[in-house]
Amino acid sequence: MAAPAPERRTFLGRLSLPERNYLADALRTETVGGVLLLAAAIVALIWANTPFSSSYTAVSDFHIGPAALGLNLSVEHWAADGLLAVFFFVAGIELKRELVAGELRDRRTAALPVIAAVCGMAMPAMVYFLVAAVGGGSTDGWAVPTATDIAFALAVLAVIGTSLPSALRAFLLTLAVVDDLFAILIIAVFFTDDLNFGALGGAFAGLALFWLLLRKEVHGWYIYVPLALVVWGLMYNSGVHATIAGIAMGLMLRCNRREGEQHSPGEHIEHLVRPLSAGLAVPLFALFSAGVTIGGDALGQVFTRPETLGVVLGLVVGKTIGIFGGTWLAARFTKAELNPDLAWPDVLALASLAGIGFTVSLLIGELAFEGNATLTNEIKASVLMGSLIAAVLACLLLKLRDRTYRALFAEEERDEDLDGIPDVYEQDNPEYHLRMAAIYEAKAAEHRRRAQVAGASRDGGDSPA
Repeated sequence: MAAPAPERRTFLGRLSLPERNYLADALRTETVGGVLLLAAAIVALIWANTPFSSSYTAVSDFHIGPAALGLNLSVEHWAADGLLAVFFFVAGIELKRELVAGELRDRRTAALPVIAAVCGMAMPAMVYFLVAAVGGGSTDGWAVPTATDIAFALAVLAVIGTSLPSALRAFLLTLAVVDDLFAILIIAVFFTDDLNFGALGGAFAGLALFWLLLRKEVHGWYIYVPLALVVWGLMYNSGVHATIAGIAMGLMLRCNRREGEQHSPGEHIEHLVRPLSAGLAVPLFALFSAGVTIGGDALGQVFTRPETLGVVLGLVVGKTIGIFGGTWLAARFTKAELNPDLAWPDVLALASLAGIGFTVSLLIGELAFEGNATLTNEIKASVLMGSLIAAVLACLLLKLRDRTYRALFAEEERDEDLDGIPDVYEQDNPEYHLRMAAIYEAKAAEHRRRAQVAGASRDGGDSPA
């Protein structure tokens, strides 16, 4: 007897209803945050390129904080090390949830987005390294074009008005989550200063206490928030980038739901903190990091200096080839079938959209060329230029299929029986079909009544006076 053929999985297939609802809630907040991020970046660029640019520099360089604790930092520094810790805290919760309840919980399902994300980071790094090496530039910025900014990407989608199907949005979000994990590992491994083992030991002790309190199910923000601040301060003084504390605490939260729970503690905290991250922390970071002077010479340097050209090509070319190529190869070797409603050009458009590498790219650029203010500003300009080119390219590719996306999105959202559940998720529910039968019978009865009224009116109009 022949062995049964292995089950073929569908790539970019329909999400489960709970996953769809979670995704819709998360992306709604991220989209609003992305629009604020875009606005903050524009304000920073205008502020830094006006006669009032000296005030921008003065505010960014203004120092505040307790020097005795080693925390007398500039406003720009607080934004990069402090506010982004909130961003990475949310990223840690997202990653934990994906691992225990989302797309990454099944190893076979996780293979595609993980391989795509890894290739989408390796290829930009290779492109940068090749351009910098051939041009005789510094290879220190190899990690700059490896990151994807999900908030900025969603802001672009909101601006152009493209209604992507939920499967494409979920794939983009999963890519960004894995991307964030590897980005924080890169920061931890390659951008760690001289270690202060006393402070590092204190930070680990604080994390251990944080974990123990969670396991004991101790409640109260007044316990966890002060503890988180202490852990962050110790991590900063240890020489390890302080954002590591954020993602570590996010990964410790429980994200699987117990019986009777509508939301896990991790999902609940993420719901509370995500607006703070997307609406305040990341836009403020952008405000004090994206303010680079852009003139004719600066734009010329972006395309002529090997370091900056490597960043632009890494984001625009490396990201697209890496994600699309990695996805296609993974799908081929895992025998995953693409959703018949979609096509490979849709994956190509999504890969080009992932070339928007704003927040984390700016952070890594500052770390890679710390001490070289001129090159740091040029790297920031190249991140902005590369992200802009990637956004324009993605918009063009997505608009070519906009009619298809809108039709698929409308089908996903259709709820004719008005029970709050999209109809595509109720095809196996007998009660749904009975409700729809009653709705259609009522409509048929109404049309029969109108036909009788119309017929009587016509007969009356044709009768002799």
